[in-house]
Amino acid sequence: MSGNIEPLIIDLVEWIAKEPRPYEQVMDIWRTSCPRLTVWEDAVDRDLLRAETSSAGLIVVATREGFALLDQHGRLPKDYLTLMC
Repeated sequence: MSGNIEPLIIDLVEWIAKEPRPYEQVMDIWRTSCPRLTVWEDAVDRDLLRAETSSAGLIVVATREGFALLDQHGRLPKDYLTLMC
């Protein structure tokens, strides 16, 4: 993975960590056809994000690994403890 997209991966995980997002919204915003810009794919491959079925449909959530990445970079959401309960 190119180090150039790491900040984008962190941005994506941070955005989703603040509140789960509908899968369709995530795909509209973050999916790309550029083979060198694989932000969504890399985040999922690294188990930072996952898609889950909920009563609202398919949603994307940050995983414990995703929250750990944000913690490493000082970017945990302010209400982190509430989100993890």
